[in-house]
Amino acid sequence: MNLRTKRMICLLVAIASVLTIVGSVSYAYFTAMGEVTPMDATLNTATVSVKFSDNDLGLNAVLNFGESVTKKFTIENTGTADAKVKMFFDEMINTYIEGSLTYTLSYSETEDGPYTEVVSKTNVPQSKNASKKILANSLIIPLGKTYYYNLEITLNYLSDVNQDADLNAIFNTKFKVEDINYEINYGLETLNHLNVTSNGVRTDFDEPATTAEGIFEMEDDYGTSYYYRGAVTNNYVKFAGFYWRIIRVNGDGSLRIIYDGTQAHANGANSSNRFIKTGQAYNSSYNDNKYVGWMYGPSGTTASTSKAQAQTNTADSTIKEVVDAWYKTNIADKGYGSAVSDTLFCNDRSTPGKAETGWFEDTGLGYGSNYTAYGAFARMRACFGGYTGATPTFRCAQKNDAFTVNDTNKGNGALRYPVGLITADEIVAAGSGKYNTNNTSYYLYRSGYWYWSLSPSYFNGSQTYIFIEYDSGENYYHHGNYDGYITPVINLSAEYVNTLIGDGTMKNPYRSE
Repeated sequence: MNLRTKRMICLLVAIASVLTIVGSVSYAYFTAMGEVTPMDATLNTATVSVKFSDNDLGLNAVLNFGESVTKKFTIENTGTADAKVKMFFDEMINTYIEGSLTYTLSYSETEDGPYTEVVSKTNVPQSKNASKKILANSLIIPLGKTYYYNLEITLNYLSDVNQDADLNAIFNTKFKVEDINYEINYGLETLNHLNVTSNGVRTDFDEPATTAEGIFEMEDDYGTSYYYRGAVTNNYVKFAGFYWRIIRVNGDGSLRIIYDGTQAHANGANSSNRFIKTGQAYNSSYNDNKYVGWMYGPSGTTASTSKAQAQTNTADSTIKEVVDAWYKTNIADKGYGSAVSDTLFCNDRSTPGKAETGWFEDTGLGYGSNYTAYGAFARMRACFGGYTGATPTFRCAQKNDAFTVNDTNKGNGALRYPVGLITADEIVAAGSGKYNTNNTSYYLYRSGYWYWSLSPSYFNGSQTYIFIEYDSGENYYHHGNYDGYITPVINLSAEYVNTLIGDGTMKNPYRSE
């Protein structure tokens, strides 16, 4: 059979609420046409009502490669406040080649448009076993509003890929819509799946954690986060052919993990294999406050003239370009991207001022050549007076610094790929101790090497300084244009984490079957 000839597609979809399931399970076969009985395709959660505009759960289509089929539906806010919902592919099987099936989701406040994309062209996640995969992370419907949605699925012809396997491929799915309920402890659900328990809330972070202290709680932008602290040995993950260490369970139930090489390494092991790149500056330019940013503005060497301009996310930092390229090659292009969630990375460029930083030269202005200390500087007490009282946080002070790909509810939507770096707050919470203390025992220490964080420290009028995990095991800072090492951080989705087996040890890391 010639793959360029017409293929018959039968897409039978059902959107199911976690609270009230009105529709029955339907299936989608791309290899045969099916018959669907029209029915009232309306369902409800606590806050919204979802209805197909054609009043039919089914959608039949015959497509050529390059053609699309669109399912239209509305979401009406029937609650008492602005509604926030997630949409999922649920109980989905998709054995098509990566990239053969893509989708976009767009919405309008009126049926006639214009429509705005809320999910740009994205691969339909692959799954050999029935599983739940995110379709849209956060759909916001204001109180009393009805929004119109178009879900468009495209069968792509891949000119440089052999698509013979698509001849016998199957796509089965239903859809699920869930209220985003911040009272639900999604992080705890993930923690329970990993079969580990929390030791509660900790308030003292000055002293290094040299033993395996375990897991503690701290609030983040999504809810309750659970972070690993000290010389733990039960936070190994194997994903995408690499080994990672768990930093924390995020409040949305996703798992924040830091790269640790192509093989498992013991705590403190001396190996360049634990990094994706060596000899890398954070930013090759450094004579302006703007260069403390993961992204910044204006692009080029033009000096910034305001904090707002310096923190305009228009140009990539040197290190972000490297991290993005690595992610594209090793995660996205190899089909692992569907397991990664769009959970925010905080490049905290807040400027609390000298009253909080303790640096008498701190102007708090955050642009050009003005002396400026940033939020993490104040919290970690990385001051010239050697203060105590480290107060790490997992909350991001400025939405503009909360880097996400598509989520503009919690984040800034400025990223190309959902990848970043560890923060200074996470380093201290993990057990480094306050600024200028040493810990060669905890799991983030990598003997003989220092690596970049995502947290600006300060600008001294001529030079940027960025927090690092130092080669002596301390939370320190370094010149932004010096050559350091890179350890990417990603977030595995809560849905993917639910497929993990193992106990998190070196010999039996968490991994998907």
